[in-house]
Amino acid sequence: VQLQASGGGLVQAGGSLRLSCAASGRTFSSYTMGWFRQGPGKEREFVAAMRWSTYYADSVKGRFTISRDNAKSTVYLQMNSLKPEDTAVYYCAAGYLGTGSPSWRAYDYWGQGTQVTVSS
Repeated sequence: VQLQASGGGLVQAGGSLRLSCAASGRTFSSYTMGWFRQGPGKEREFVAAMRWSTYYADSVKGRFTISRDNAKSTVYLQMNSLKPEDTAVYYCAAGYLGTGSPSWRAYDYWGQGTQVTVSS
């Protein structure tokens, strides 16, 4: 599976962005899809995941929404009410998990990352 993330950019605090991650292959619907991020000087951290149910980190719950379109083999991350602390490189990931997982080690495939910068 190859993953291609896009949609990052520079936005002011309080603004919104939508990230997309397009996947190759014909078994997209079988994968749990996840979003992770890594800020400057920080470790990679879980943001959201989705198979049939959705899972969110507490820090983004109520502001971010993960969704997927299996017909387009694409997963999305709608990010609203962005804060400067959301600044990071965002990565999409795929894994045969059967459920969501906040551990990056559980995912088998990774996209290249897309930069999100939130200015105050």
